[in-house]
Order: sequence, then C-alpha cells, then structure tokens
Amino acid sequence: MPPRPPAAPPQEQVDADVARALAEDIGSGDVTAALLPDAADCAYLLCKQDAVIAGRPWFDTTHRALDPQVRIDWRVREGDHVVAGTVLATLQGRSRALVSAERTSLNFLQTLSATATTTARYVAAVAGTGACILDTRKTLPGLRVAQKYAVRCGGGDNHRMGLFDTVMLKENHIRAAGSLAAAVQAARAQQPTLPLVVEVEDLEQLQQALAVGCERILIDDFTPAMRRDAVRIVADLAPEKRIPLEVSGSVGLDGLRAIAEDGVDCISIGGLTKHVQAIDLSLKLGPPPG
Repeated sequence: MPPRPPAAPPQEQVDADVARALAEDIGSGDVTAALLPDAADCAYLLCKQDAVIAGRPWFDTTHRALDPQVRIDWRVREGDHVVAGTVLATLQGRSRALVSAERTSLNFLQTLSATATTTARYVAAVAGTGACILDTRKTLPGLRVAQKYAVRCGGGDNHRMGLFDTVMLKENHIRAAGSLAAAVQAARAQQPTLPLVVEVEDLEQLQQALAVGCERILIDDFTPAMRRDAVRIVADLAPEKRIPLEVSGSVGLDGLRAIAEDGVDCISIGGLTKHVQAIDLSLKLGPPPG
C-alpha cells in the first residue's frame, strides 16, 4: 500500500501564496484571456516526465480563486510517482479562468513536484539504513511552507521551519558565549521549551555536547573517519544518554549511501529545495487524448 500523503498545509497559507502569485501575474486583468469567449470548457493536466507529484492544494486554490465553480478531478494523489505522459487531472470550468490560472497553477505544481522528486531520490538512496533525510532553510523566498510540504510528499522530513521554532547553536553562538556549555545553558534558560540542536566541529566538541545534552547534534563537515568515530562514541553510551547525530555540509547523492551506512540518524540537504529543476507540465484545453 502506498504511503499516505502528508497532512495538508494550512489553507490560509496556501490562500496567501496564491493571492500573491496571481496579483503579480494578472495585475489589473488578463488582457489576452479577455479575447476568448467566456464559455464552459474543459482541460487536462499532463505530466511530461517521470516525477513525484506535490502541490495540489496550490493548484486547486489558484483555479478556484478565478472560478469558484471549477471542477477538478485528480487521477493521482500527493506523493504519487508518475511516469511521463500521465494525465494528472481533468478540469471543467470557464474558458477565461482556465487560461488565466494556467501559468500560476503550473508554477506552483512544477516547482513543488520538483522538490518532491528530488527528495524522493535522496530518500531512495538511503533506504534500509535507518537514516532520515531532512531539508534546510535554503528555500525559495515566500515558498518555505510549500517547499517543506513538498519535501514530506517526497518522503523526507522537515528541519526547523525558521529561526523561531528551534534553537540551533553554531560556531558563532558558541564563540560569543565563551564555550559550548555556556551557550547551551543560555539557550535552555531563555527558551526552555524549544528543541535545541548543537553544531560541533570536532570530536572534543561532540563530547561536550553529549555531556550537557540537547535534542540533536549536528556534525558539520566531518571527515568519514571522524564521522564513524562520532557514531561509535554515541553508540557506546547508555541508551538514555544517546543523542541523534545529524550530518550536514556539502552532501549530494554521490557518497550519500556511505554516510547513511555509517550509522548517523539524519542527513540534512539544502539541495532538496534550492537545487531543483521544474517538472515539465502542461495544461491543455479540451478533453484528454484517448
């Protein structure tokens, strides 16, 4: 049985994204669509390459913003893997609205499907290792909620949403505090209810982070030997003292499996959301072929 699609994003967020996108595209009005007769028509959504689909809420909201009565019949679910040539959905509505919504709805769907497709490749590369794939904050401006939703469609997990929901101590924070322990103490005192992630640069700092405690330890740019040592150090601790290890820093598909097989818990990858190539989609008026 295929996995269930991730929980739908907040509708108010989708509405805001769509309103902003339509405003920049349509402005004071679609002067070309105005040339068409405003008659009932149909259309179909075609995917021209293999992909993992994500972005239906934004696609639907775009079309319903211009034609509240439009009917959209999806043939695939969020997170489904499809092959080139798949008809994803059919639409029935007003011809002008279908044409005016076309580009904005496709922009959302092609970008979010690209994020999901890229994520699925990374998830497949570590299958069976126990490592989970995380995104980062390296998202397209204004589309963070959307892209992080697409990462979940592709089988990945989300890192922090922003600077407000997780405390993450890095080199500069530790330096300013005077020590890793002092930085952790200050973070716990100021934000006692938020998750705490600590980035370490060497095995000595790893030992310090394990001693003071946190929710996750980020081993950034460790060599393979250091990474394996870090995994052994944590594995030798009593279960209640173990802290999940996250790998980050210049991680691509090449070598990803080896990192996961070392026994780390998480691998965070900025490329899930910043190195994406839009999926080739088209919306065509008329009934689908066949």
